[in-house]
Amino acid sequence: MISWLRHQKHAFNAALRRLSAHPVATLLTALAMGVAISLPGGLYLGLGHLERLAGDLPAQPEISIFLDASASTAQKQRIAARLKQADIAGARYVPKDDALAALNAAHDLADITAGLTQNPLPDAWVVRPQTTSRMELVRIAADLGTLPGVAETHLDSQWADRLHAALDIGRTSVWLLTGLFAIALVAISGNAIRAQVLVRRDEILVSRLIGATDRHIRRPFLYVGALQGLLGGLAAGGVLAVAGVILRAPVERLAGLYGSAFHLQPPSAIEIVAVLGLTALLGWLGAWLSVTRALHQVETTR
Repeated sequence: MISWLRHQKHAFNAALRRLSAHPVATLLTALAMGVAISLPGGLYLGLGHLERLAGDLPAQPEISIFLDASASTAQKQRIAARLKQADIAGARYVPKDDALAALNAAHDLADITAGLTQNPLPDAWVVRPQTTSRMELVRIAADLGTLPGVAETHLDSQWADRLHAALDIGRTSVWLLTGLFAIALVAISGNAIRAQVLVRRDEILVSRLIGATDRHIRRPFLYVGALQGLLGGLAAGGVLAVAGVILRAPVERLAGLYGSAFHLQPPSAIEIVAVLGLTALLGWLGAWLSVTRALHQVETTR
C-alpha cells in the first residue's frame, strides 16, 4: 500500500511539473474547457432559477368561480355543497370585500380603487380539483359553470402547462448540451495529452526498455488530464461568476418592475463539487483514451 501511494505521489508531482512547465498552454486549455462547460452550466443555473419561480406557483391548476351578484343564499349553499364532492381537492371562498381590500393593498391599483363608489367585484370561489388532466379540468369547469348563481368560471392552467412544458424542453436541452460538450471536453483533453506523449516518445521507449509497464507510463498523463479537467471546471466557475455579476443588477431591476424580490443565487456547494468532479473525470477519460492510443502508435513505429 505504501509503495502504491509512493507511485501515485510521484506521478502526481510529475503531472504538476509538466503543467507548470507550459503555463500558457495550460491556461489556454483550461479556458477552452471552461468556455465549453460554462454554456450548459449557465443554462442549468438559468433553469434552476425558473424552477424556483415556478415553485412559488400553485402545485395544481385552479378554477376560479365568480358568483352572480343576484345569487341567492340557497344557490350559494348549493355551490358550496357541490365543492365538497370527491372530485374537488379543496376550495377557498373569497368574499368581494376581501378581494377589494387585496386590490387596495396593491400599489399599482390603489389609485384606481380609491375612486370607486361601490364594490364592483363579485364573490368568488378558488377551487383546486383532484385531477390534473386537461380534459377533466375542462369538464369540471364546465360543470361548475352550469350551477345556478354562477356567472363565470375561469380555468387557470394553460399558462402553467406552457411553463412546465418549456421547463421540460429546457431540461432536455441541458442534458443534450452536457453530452455534446462532454465529448468536446474529452477531445480537448485528449489532444493536449496526445501532443505530450508524442513529445516524450523517446523517453517512453527508454522506459519500456528498462521494464516500465504501460500502466506506469500512463499514470502521470492521467493525472495531467484530471488536473486539466479540474482547471477547466474552475475556469467555468470564473466565467459563470463574471456573468452573474454582470447580470445581477439588470435582473433585479426587471424583477423590481414586477414587484418581485427575485435575485440571482450562486450554485450550491454540492453543485460546484459535482461539476469539478465531472470535469476532472472527463479530463482523465480523455487522457486515458489518448495516451492508450498514442502508446500503441509508439509501439508499432518502434
